[in-house]
Amino acid sequence: MLEKLKRSVEDSPVVNMGDYHYFIHPLTDGLPEVRPELVDEVIDVIMKKADLDCDYILTAQSMGFPLATCLSMRTGIPYKFIRKREYGLDDEVSVSQSTGYSEGDMFINFVEEGDRVFFIDDVLSTGGTLGAIVKALQNIGVELTDVMVIFEKVGKREKLEEELGIKIKSLLKLKMDGENIDIVGEI
Repeated sequence: MLEKLKRSVEDSPVVNMGDYHYFIHPLTDGLPEVRPELVDEVIDVIMKKADLDCDYILTAQSMGFPLATCLSMRTGIPYKFIRKREYGLDDEVSVSQSTGYSEGDMFINFVEEGDRVFFIDDVLSTGGTLGAIVKALQNIGVELTDVMVIFEKVGKREKLEEELGIKIKSLLKLKMDGENIDIVGEI
């Protein structure tokens, strides 16, 4: 399972962003190119492993966009995006997020108490983005049917799950050692 995804990780270059090692991958950066057969494989597995009994799919800007869109096209479930742009709409919720290489605000719109949501994102690395978003959704009163990421960098998920009181699924678990990427687990 996930043979295309595993091979694509093996081909991923790693760049240094200060003390943070960042891998460049089609599903996390849109580079070098996003192959349809890779996306098909990933969406097939998500559809088998995720709880998609939800009102809509939700993701964060920006690399969750193609995942949510493709999943929506396959399932017929609508999707919504959490954006890095403030609109100033009624009930807009601002989320401060900090990652290993950046920080800023994200904005949640058209998400209401009682909504049943499947959340998908590309990477769980430091937990800064996912943790901030889940806390904001919990404060709104959203029911998370499932939370899934494509890649999990080993070392943050367990603490984040405990802190947030949720389960986080990942397709591949990666261990980064400098410029080396090791696949240490899969869903």
